[in-house]
Amino acid sequence: MSSRVIKSTSQGQITLPKSWREKFKTDNFILQIESNQIVIKPVRIEEMETEEEILFDAERDNKGKGASPDEIIRLLKKIQK
Repeated sequence: MSSRVIKSTSQGQITLPKSWREKFKTDNFILQIESNQIVIKPVRIEEMETEEEILFDAERDNKGKGASPDEIIRLLKKIQK
C-alpha cells in the first residue's frame, strides 16, 4: 500500500493523485468515517448494489456540472414526499 501526505485547500478539498484515480478507473468515491480515520473507497455507481438512492449525479443529471444549493434543496424536498 502506498501513502502520501496531502494538504487540503482552504475550502477543505483534497485531490487524489492522478495515478490513484486511474488505477480504479472511476471518478466516484465513498467516504466513510471509521473510528478516527477517513476511509476513501472507489465505487462504480453503475455496479452498486445498494438500497441507497443516488440523489444527484452531475454527469447524469447536469452534463457534468454541479448543482446549486437551491437545486439540491429542491431534490431533497422531492424525495421526502
